[in-house]
Amino acid sequence: MEEFKPWGMEEKSFLLLMHLSQFSGIVVPGAGLFLPIVMWVTKGDQSESIDEHGKVIINWIISLIIYSIVSFVLVFVVIGIFSFIALMITNLIFVIVGAVKAKKGELWRYPLSIKFL
Repeated sequence: MEEFKPWGMEEKSFLLLMHLSQFSGIVVPGAGLFLPIVMWVTKGDQSESIDEHGKVIINWIISLIIYSIVSFVLVFVVIGIFSFIALMITNLIFVIVGAVKAKKGELWRYPLSIKFL
């Protein structure tokens, strides 16, 4: 039986890349939102692990958008600047921890993430 290799790579490497793909928005605006979704949609139905990680990542992205909107509104009362900075640092840490755990074969649910899926 042939081993499942999403996009030609080991599944754990694919999961790692799914988490880290959120940083692609730094280089190409919007890619950090769409690339993890494309990765999840194209292979999520073929692997339970990819489906679970994809849901965790999408839940975090949606939560991050909501928190960013709230921070933007709060900029008008100054505290939003600090909450936005804290949000970006939190995102950086969460994505890296999620990626490291994925490479180890573990599912790590991002804290502060609202469960939508």
